[in-house]
Amino acid sequence: MSLPNILYLHSHDTGRYVQPYGFPVQTPNIQRLADQGVLFRRAFCATPTCSASRASLLTGHHAHQNGMLGLAHRGWSLNNYGHHLVNTLRPAGYSSALVGEQHIAEDPSVIGYDKVVQIDTTHVESVVPATIEVLDQSLEQPFFLSVGFFETHRSFFEPTSIRDARYSQPPPNLPDTPETRRDIAAFKESARSLDHGVGAVLDAIDSRGLASNTLVIFTTDHGLAFPGAKATLYDRGTGVLMMMRGPGFAFGEVVDPMVSQLDIYPTICDLAGIDHPDWLEGRSLLPLVRGEVDELHDELYSAVTFHAAYEPQRAIRTKRFKYVRRFGERTAPVLSNIDDSPSKDVLLEHGLADRPVAPEQLYDLVFDPGEAGNLAGEPAYAAIRDDLRGRLQQWMERTGDPLLHGVVDAPPGAQVNSPDQRSPADPVDGSAARNSVASKA
Repeated sequence: MSLPNILYLHSHDTGRYVQPYGFPVQTPNIQRLADQGVLFRRAFCATPTCSASRASLLTGHHAHQNGMLGLAHRGWSLNNYGHHLVNTLRPAGYSSALVGEQHIAEDPSVIGYDKVVQIDTTHVESVVPATIEVLDQSLEQPFFLSVGFFETHRSFFEPTSIRDARYSQPPPNLPDTPETRRDIAAFKESARSLDHGVGAVLDAIDSRGLASNTLVIFTTDHGLAFPGAKATLYDRGTGVLMMMRGPGFAFGEVVDPMVSQLDIYPTICDLAGIDHPDWLEGRSLLPLVRGEVDELHDELYSAVTFHAAYEPQRAIRTKRFKYVRRFGERTAPVLSNIDDSPSKDVLLEHGLADRPVAPEQLYDLVFDPGEAGNLAGEPAYAAIRDDLRGRLQQWMERTGDPLLHGVVDAPPGAQVNSPDQRSPADPVDGSAARNSVASKA
């Protein structure tokens, strides 16, 4: 059998807030993809920030191992772009092309793609025609084709439905107000645009007779760009949509055990008959989707170091519990790591800036799936907390986490907000921001 083509579809800031995960968002094309393949109900990213998440998926190891501890457009880069998946696939005969969003290099030519398509924007209206042109003119099989959409990143479109603006239910961790309802309605408008783009690319694959030998992977980088989700280690931040259709994946299956985006790289290696590089942290999904094992992971790890500002934290998640450890002495929220939005404004008006953040957090995900009741100080949970704290420490040591040695510096010239700033759009003075990092760590 010939090697499968690989279509990697990805979006910005979507979390799991699409129709196949039960949310009231009209995404029929994404639903069609789920119906035709395998949907992973509990998929998680390694880092709930844009560049670090994508870099982890595409290198197969964590951000503190691959170097992407912050945002590519603010000064971070991979330690070794040779670890990118396209460079592992090339010796097996794969061609590769990049269309649209990538967010792991200031200059995409350093990544290793055979073709980088130049387009005006990374919105659906630009990405779809460029993708179709690549499929028609310049891509030899087997191929790895990355198609990245800006949607559903802020700024959102204005909601076109008065009904949506009035009646939409905001995420459950946010208060139900006119502002938050309109905010999630605007997200839904962006999600519908994303769905149109996904559907158009799938139609192009299907109409060109490529569907039977193309593995379609559709995922996003992290959770919604709403307070308490993106750039946090709650499930709202690390939980991602993830579905696959094509060779090796059954029709209309739902997989419940925990999986990681780090598992995508070894899965592709197995499908392409390539030995796993020795730096990979994930496990192939194939034994799980074939029913050969019941689970892949007893625990998953996630991390944040920089987003707009420095906010170092690490977490371990098991089926039952989540343990989060924050590093340094700061207990105030880092507001510049929360994207500006009407929902953020509502929380600020009610005192968000003055609400302390616990340095250790423990949640029982069965009885508290919203991660609202911190059990880290409860004597009845001390043994569980200590066990998870120890396992997290061992993981940090095994993976060479630089936080073990103290404050992590930003690269020279990087753009870093102060943790004391209110918005990621506030002016950035690199030296002042780094001095603030050191003083607050």
